[in-house]
Amino acid sequence: MPAVMARPADPRLPKTCIIGAGSSGIAAAKVFTEFGIPFDCLEKSNRVGGNWVFKNRNGMSSAYRSLHINTSRDKMAYSDFPMPDDYPDYPHHEQIARYFDAYVDHFGFRDHIFFKSGVAKAEQTADGLWKVTLESGEMRLYDALCVANGHHWDPRSPEPAFPGSFSGKQIHSHAYVDPSDPINCAGKNVLVVGFGNSALDIACELGRKGVAKSVFLSQRRGYWVIPKYMGGEVLDAQVPHPSQEAPWLQRAMPLWLLRRLAERRLAQTAGRPEQYGLMKPDHPFLATHPAVSQELYVRIGSGDVLPKPNIKELRDSKVAFVDGTEEEIDVIIWCTGYKISFPFFDEGTIAAPGNDIALWRRMIDPRFDNLFFVALLQPLCAMMPIAEEQSKLIAHYLTGHYALPPVEVMNAERVEMHEKMKSHYLKTPRHTIQINCGEYTHDLRRELARGAKRARAQGYVLPVPPRVVRPQVQPAVAA
Repeated sequence: MPAVMARPADPRLPKTCIIGAGSSGIAAAKVFTEFGIPFDCLEKSNRVGGNWVFKNRNGMSSAYRSLHINTSRDKMAYSDFPMPDDYPDYPHHEQIARYFDAYVDHFGFRDHIFFKSGVAKAEQTADGLWKVTLESGEMRLYDALCVANGHHWDPRSPEPAFPGSFSGKQIHSHAYVDPSDPINCAGKNVLVVGFGNSALDIACELGRKGVAKSVFLSQRRGYWVIPKYMGGEVLDAQVPHPSQEAPWLQRAMPLWLLRRLAERRLAQTAGRPEQYGLMKPDHPFLATHPAVSQELYVRIGSGDVLPKPNIKELRDSKVAFVDGTEEEIDVIIWCTGYKISFPFFDEGTIAAPGNDIALWRRMIDPRFDNLFFVALLQPLCAMMPIAEEQSKLIAHYLTGHYALPPVEVMNAERVEMHEKMKSHYLKTPRHTIQINCGEYTHDLRRELARGAKRARAQGYVLPVPPRVVRPQVQPAVAA
């Protein structure tokens, strides 16, 4: 695919800052480039890719050496930049990182990314501009701010902590690299706590013969497990790409019916968790973010991974479980998720206590007309196409071709959407920002059309006027 000539930035449009050049930040950067919106993308690391850069120098990546994607190649790709045909169905993180580099170069906006430029503070000035202070001490002003710093980088410990104390070694999955790094798990009794994708990947990797002595997998409640292949197809083969409209019947089908049909198909093909010695789910299918693993049931069936219920107490070199059993443990790996945090904001600006944050369309706090969040959500699909769709709405807004609803309408809608979505999922910190991909992107496109009518009625006035002169700073060169 030939590279695209980047459109020159239009100085008549508001100068915008994008925080982060991960998979979502570069999606916003590409869309802004298309629309001619002047922007700087500030990246703490020395390269793009964020969480998908193994051992990223910014210390924020949770990628481990063996990591592969859990959504298929075609459904993870950006809408106008497919992954290479020679990539497997579920590429390795190194391939994904190369794909992101190729995306940036293909659309020609690398010179708008400032590497080694971590943001220390972002604050709104008295006249509404955004003052961004870098970790180097350099200060920049922007008309608008777009936050794409991710929410899988700030490790969350069990809350509340389990009683007792543990004398062995322990790490959060965020620090896990491979069976020998940072803790040598060879020949050890390892307890993996949690039941997300990382927990299952790590437990299966350590459970293979010749690695750990014993691997125990502790889960607080029963969760559903989905294989990567069903009926000879990739897991999401029948699901449209988020940039495409889902069939009418699929969108109109009641959620309870969709869940029931999907659960029945899963039970008929892969089986139910309790058939493999795992806890029985106490909730309908898709009421939590399901874990994806093609290997877990094989490892359990082979005796390589031993299921355990929730922890009751830590007892020095042993761990007691709520079923009355006790095991000698050398290493605990906490796969207990992440906190939503914005270290560059004061809490009075934006905060997410308990990971709970209610933004309009998961993007905007109605108090601010020039602050946007990209990919601050938890989808049942890949994040990249969702970030792309969000960025299109932001770009139409910044160029005056989309107008927001009245603030009071936004406030009512953000609370309604937030509470409605939470009612469909278990009340846990992991599910506070959940979305249904097809429904969400369909809603964004409908809202874009409504906002276009409002903008036309208002005479296409720029909602954020350009008041900042582009700073004369040369972009850093990626090392």
